[in-house]
Amino acid sequence: MKAPHLAIRTSRRQFLRGIGVGLSLPLLESFQPAFGKMAESPRRMLLISNNLGVLPKPFFPSTTGRDYQLSPYLEDLKAWRNDFTVFSGLSHPAVSGGHSTENCFLTSARDPTGSGFRNTISLDQYAVDRLGPQTRFPTLNLGVNIDRANRSLSWTRDGVLLPAEDSPARLFRKMFVQGNAAEIKQRLHRLKEQGSILDVLGEDMRSFQSRLGQTDRARVDQYFTSVRELEQRLHAAGEWEQRPKPTTDRDPPADLTDRAKFFEKFQLMLSMAQLALESDSTRIVTLMVDAFATPVFEVSAKEKTLNGYHNLSHHGQAEDKVAQLERVDHRQMRVLDRLFTDLSIAREHGTRLLDRTMVLFGSNMGDANVHNNDNLPILLAGGGFNHGQHLAFDRFNNTPLSNLFVSMLQRLSIETEAFGSSTEALPELKPA
Repeated sequence: MKAPHLAIRTSRRQFLRGIGVGLSLPLLESFQPAFGKMAESPRRMLLISNNLGVLPKPFFPSTTGRDYQLSPYLEDLKAWRNDFTVFSGLSHPAVSGGHSTENCFLTSARDPTGSGFRNTISLDQYAVDRLGPQTRFPTLNLGVNIDRANRSLSWTRDGVLLPAEDSPARLFRKMFVQGNAAEIKQRLHRLKEQGSILDVLGEDMRSFQSRLGQTDRARVDQYFTSVRELEQRLHAAGEWEQRPKPTTDRDPPADLTDRAKFFEKFQLMLSMAQLALESDSTRIVTLMVDAFATPVFEVSAKEKTLNGYHNLSHHGQAEDKVAQLERVDHRQMRVLDRLFTDLSIAREHGTRLLDRTMVLFGSNMGDANVHNNDNLPILLAGGGFNHGQHLAFDRFNNTPLSNLFVSMLQRLSIETEAFGSSTEALPELKPA
């Protein structure tokens, strides 16, 4: 559906900032919005990163293989030993520079501190591009305490940041609140206006393109491709607006505005992620836990941190800071334990949702204390893999983390042999 022409002028940056996120792909005729009513159980992916990571020594097991001894942190997940694989010796080649690597966790874009650095497409967006239309939201990109203007796990093929949603209440409304007829009509009108802006941008660029050289014309062609994709998403968004949203018996959540309630916010956003997957609102969720932007926070009802999360991570081997960080990391593992429990209780066609959902937990930081980006803490649960092992790669000459990403993409039935800096899939990680 091509929108009528309107004499509107706007900058590309303003336009992309206004509509570049949150637009859905077309509806599949076989799609059923209610959880458990799909023709078959789809595979899903939940990608979680804490941008300050964990203390490496208590996280990594000292032994390898299937008979490995659980590390202190993994003891908190012992009930799920056969449902996850822990990895050591994985990282992104040439992705170094301490905290500057946080936006590269799902992209593997090299040299983030280099002059003229530009990010590349993230794992979630790549998967959406290859899978095509599936759900109301192609992906949901979420955050906890996140600096939305500067940090995200989700990036377009052109290296544009997709801002994370950090409001559970707003997310709930997007997924389940239909709105009245007048509100729907207003949103449809807004989508038509945005489509008209795309028409104007295309006309402006075509008149300019004839004066460009071959290289610049290729760049403009790439831009036109992006414009066409946005037009398709606008059209699909209009169709979704006219379809009923799924229902839920959950009460709408209240936002937690106190950044010190770090773990409560983390837990709440994970529950929203699960609700999105259960309702088939989306099948791919990213969640950046922005520890860097987290001030002094509550470790428990009786304890607050000595410093903000970032300063605490630079512990300098101070015993009190290390001990407190260990308590923080243990609680983080218990949050994962609850997530795995909830995903195992939820059922779809008699199968645990955990078995249909790949849950990746990790970080761009191998050791935040010294700004090290090697040997990243990586754990993959669920998704129908043959888990229950510690896959240990060379801790000094690391294997590309993107090799794991390729295995995950293939598990989503995406026919690909490469992503980012990968060299192959991980042959050691096999389907169950």
